[in-house]
Amino acid sequence: MKIGPLDLKQLPAAAAADRKPAAQQPAANEPSARVELSSQAALRGQDAARADFDSAKVERIAQAIRDGTFNINAEVIADKLIANAQDLLVKPTR
Repeated sequence: MKIGPLDLKQLPAAAAADRKPAAQQPAANEPSARVELSSQAALRGQDAARADFDSAKVERIAQAIRDGTFNINAEVIADKLIANAQDLLVKPTR
C-alpha cells in the first residue's frame, strides 16, 4: 500500500458538507472571549515572572539528557513528593 499526498478531489461529498462555511468562522483578528484577571491573580503572574531561573542549570541538565549521562535518583524524587504531599495536607494555622 502506498501512502502519498491526499487527493482532495476524491473526498466524498459528505466530508465536504461537514465543514463549516468560511462565513461562520470568526475572523482571525476578532477576539473570541474576554478575560479579566483579579488583582490577586495579576500579582501572582508578576511573582512568577520574577521567579529565579537558572538558565545555566537548565542547559547543563539538557546537555546531560542529550549525552545520556543524566541520572535520576528515584529515592530523592519520592522523598520530595511525599514532603510536598504532607505540606498540602497540613491545615494552615491562622
